[in-house]
Amino acid sequence: MKYQKFVPEGWFVESKTIGESTLNNAIKSQEILEAKVTNCDENYNLYVEFADNKVGIINRNEIEANASEDIEFFKKNVSTSKVNKFVQFKVKGIDQANNYILSRKDVEKDAMSWVKEEVEEGNVLKGIVKSIQPYGAFVEIGGGVVGLLHIEDISVARIKSPRERIRVGQKINVMIKSIDKSENKIILTYKELLGTWEENVKDIVEGSTIVGKAREVEKSKNGIFIELKPNLVGLAEYKDGIEYGQNVNVYVKKIIPEKKKIKLIIVK
Repeated sequence: MKYQKFVPEGWFVESKTIGESTLNNAIKSQEILEAKVTNCDENYNLYVEFADNKVGIINRNEIEANASEDIEFFKKNVSTSKVNKFVQFKVKGIDQANNYILSRKDVEKDAMSWVKEEVEEGNVLKGIVKSIQPYGAFVEIGGGVVGLLHIEDISVARIKSPRERIRVGQKINVMIKSIDKSENKIILTYKELLGTWEENVKDIVEGSTIVGKAREVEKSKNGIFIELKPNLVGLAEYKDGIEYGQNVNVYVKKIIPEKKKIKLIIVK
């Protein structure tokens, strides 16, 4: 795995307790710190409680680099979603009430520069699943920078929902599939990290009976694709009564390495 200059927020949840000395040093060094947001006020500013009874404030305009100015945007999409979550920040200074002024936006800007200058297609990076949609999942790869993992890039076996494979908050390794550095658009893939066809098939034996999961069960397809592993599928002759997602016993009739195909028979 490529050395990762920025890691996703919450990856190291056992972060050390941050006290006054660390915070004061961070003002000078501008090192990135991480802590859990404890609450959000009526103006959608975020608060972080530190050791030594110190408090940090992330103004709502310092939460995200490209956030909207619309107050409803912060209410629905940004501030409230960060409560009880780990966030990364830089310490900008101390206000008149002796609270530390924090910026998550500055970390995100640095991470965006890292993406533009260092990250390349094919890099394997740590990621945390932030949200799941019908078409895929948004995965943070570091410093608040998020990439899109399309549903077809989650596994070779076709699935109806990303939730069949991943969950929000899950830590996964992802590969950079494509990156548009001018538009800050990152497309990720996960299936390449689940092993090659050859690696997945090596413990499958012709003549054996194993358990698989039914995929694509439409009769018009002239067969039923059976998921043997997330990155390994075989084709069985169509059989009535088989439903999507159903576990079935299949007989391994033939393995054809040169075509990367497996012929199966459903025996239930």
